[in-house]
Amino acid sequence: MKKIHTDKMRWSLLLLLTALFTFGVQSCDDNPDKFELTEGIPEVYYVRIPNPESADSLLVKAFMDNSIVLVGKNLTSIREMWFNDKKAILNSSFITDNNLFVTIPKEIPGVVTDKIYMITKGNDTITYDFGVQVPGPVVSRISNEYAHDGHVAILYGDYFIDDPNVPLTITMAGNIPVTEIISIEKTKVTFRIPEGAQKGYLNVKSIYGTARSKFQFRDDRGMILDWDNLNADGGWRAGKIKNSDPEGISGNYVYFTGSLVGDPTVDWAEDDFSFNLWGSANGRPEGDLFTSDPANSTLKFEVNVTQPWSSLALQMIFTPWSTRDTNGYIADGTTPRGLWRPWESSGSYVTDGWETVSVPLTEFKYDHAGGSLEMAPKGNYGGLTFFVYHGGITGTDCTPYICIDNIRVVPNE
Repeated sequence: MKKIHTDKMRWSLLLLLTALFTFGVQSCDDNPDKFELTEGIPEVYYVRIPNPESADSLLVKAFMDNSIVLVGKNLTSIREMWFNDKKAILNSSFITDNNLFVTIPKEIPGVVTDKIYMITKGNDTITYDFGVQVPGPVVSRISNEYAHDGHVAILYGDYFIDDPNVPLTITMAGNIPVTEIISIEKTKVTFRIPEGAQKGYLNVKSIYGTARSKFQFRDDRGMILDWDNLNADGGWRAGKIKNSDPEGISGNYVYFTGSLVGDPTVDWAEDDFSFNLWGSANGRPEGDLFTSDPANSTLKFEVNVTQPWSSLALQMIFTPWSTRDTNGYIADGTTPRGLWRPWESSGSYVTDGWETVSVPLTEFKYDHAGGSLEMAPKGNYGGLTFFVYHGGITGTDCTPYICIDNIRVVPNE
């Protein structure tokens, strides 16, 4: 009886699976929304933006990487689409007989014809007049905001286009031109700082427009510690100061060096890897070290790491002016701070000379072990501590040499 019952169950299951498979096939075949490449020639009436509320906004050109809608008939006959000489990706889920949604390729065209090329199922090529706009340059940051005259620096951003007929140019503050551009890529330009360079914004001009940098070269706004005129004397630890070997970027700098272990929970060489600025201890007036809104500000400093760094985090913590005579906030688990672990992605970190580091104050939201906290609120920050400690990620034993200068807080731009 048991065997007969089991056989009946198997036959029932088989019949059920067969019925479900048959139903699935029929459902797919009967799906009226299923895309099928059609015969014939497409016709484009116009191009609009995707937002239905602005469907009457017609386009004759658009920027790279923007989405557009072609409106016409028999658009399901299009199997390929090209903007100038760059192929677009077509998604059949966004193609109907009358509408075709597509994103303009983000690669800069090599040959500009200002046309869309539509290749049909029958290999006919239909053209439609449409211009692809290339954005003007975007200047996001520079490798070293305090680079000396004559030194090589790298600008980072996008759309650095060097046209043979309209070469890319860079102008420093004070209308001082850059006379030696070493190399140009779409997202970075390597150049030599001209003699007489001044503090201020840089301008980059290409065939597609002119852009001002989102930073100031040699920016001294919001300077907190430069180790020449502003130091941490009177705190728990004032830091070890020098100005040579390596050469300073602008006079004196603080440096950290000694042995670090890879295990973040093991004790560390605290005296060799920290300084504490306590406003009340070194004669600074009571009040904030910076006045800009933390939600729209960035901590910046220059760093030169000459020996490999491969464990623990540089922890940066602002404390109230009244906090002094104790450094218990270093590992209390409740005080938000920024963590910088530049070795994390590659396993080890050194710099090629002095480089600028930027840490948005919105990232000051971690405890000493890398756990998440609420971002530190604005309010009477008269103290600042830098120290290499914990960070929550295991590294490898190392003996780094870390030099730091020009610690400042600047408003975001």
